[in-house]
Amino acid sequence: MDHRKLYVDTLIGQIRALDQFGTWVNKSDEDLLIEKYVKSKEDLKNIPIIADIDEMQIQDIRLIYQAVALAFEKITGVMCSVVMEMSHEGFGRVVVYTGNIVLCTKSFKDAHRFSFRELDKLKDEGEKLLTKACDIYEKYKNL
Repeated sequence: MDHRKLYVDTLIGQIRALDQFGTWVNKSDEDLLIEKYVKSKEDLKNIPIIADIDEMQIQDIRLIYQAVALAFEKITGVMCSVVMEMSHEGFGRVVVYTGNIVLCTKSFKDAHRFSFRELDKLKDEGEKLLTKACDIYEKYKNL
């Protein structure tokens, strides 16, 4: 199974599921991902180094890891959960786990500046997270 495609399709599905008012219905999947997750160096220069993170950005970060969890469930049939804690200053952590197995974890500082420079970097990261989660599960599922 192609982990990259599954991850991207799952992430897009998560984002579109949150579009209650049809705001993004006319946007292509790529445009939607770029708008939410891709920022150029110039865009980052306009974001202060120290600032509070808004709830929408927290949700966007969470969706990346929820997509890993849901794609993992589709591959393995095993239920998976995401726990995320983020301070208003953008410090936090996200953990994706199943049972007693931690599939992936990430710590954040300055999460209000979280982004990717290119769309392919987002797709690569999702594929890497999903592949690693599946590998970890296969290695430790019988312990």
